[in-house]
Amino acid sequence: MKCIPVILSFLALVQINAQDIWKSDSAHSKVGFAITHLMISEVEGHFGDFEITAQADKDFDEPDFTVEIRAESIDTNNEGRDKHLRSPDFFEVGKFPAITFKTTTFEKTGDKTFKLIGDLTMHGVTKTISLEGRLNGIITQNNQKLKAGLKLIGTVNRLDFGVGGETPSLGDEVELSINLELVQQ
Repeated sequence: MKCIPVILSFLALVQINAQDIWKSDSAHSKVGFAITHLMISEVEGHFGDFEITAQADKDFDEPDFTVEIRAESIDTNNEGRDKHLRSPDFFEVGKFPAITFKTTTFEKTGDKTFKLIGDLTMHGVTKTISLEGRLNGIITQNNQKLKAGLKLIGTVNRLDFGVGGETPSLGDEVELSINLELVQQ
């Protein structure tokens, strides 16, 4: 009989701290980037094939992200350049088909802002990076599922990951801009 209150307390605690799975809606999400070209302009692009999953409660507090991007899906709106980026000179997609990210730390920085720290693996190299995040809002869609809108931004040095060599025609820093619409599962 003494076990029943303990079991009920445990179940209540599990329910309070329940984490839901949220998955990216690819039709309303984009994994984008920009890099300086010839020190005078920026080339933008995105990856068209990715899966982003987060574990978070209904208020999207303390999300834990897992990201997998298919490197071959790179798109800079120039087929010749994209083919070169897929080659061993840059992403070497035959050998390193996936770019991954996994959250290690979440830090709330404001009412709707946060910082994610995690491990990014690209071109066979894993480094810790930091992303600034903003929760744009959470709504209930017609099918009664919750949707969360977020934006993540950050900068990575492509040379740290062995992507492309040192060249004056390309900047070393790559700006990341990730717009997400996640659906609660």
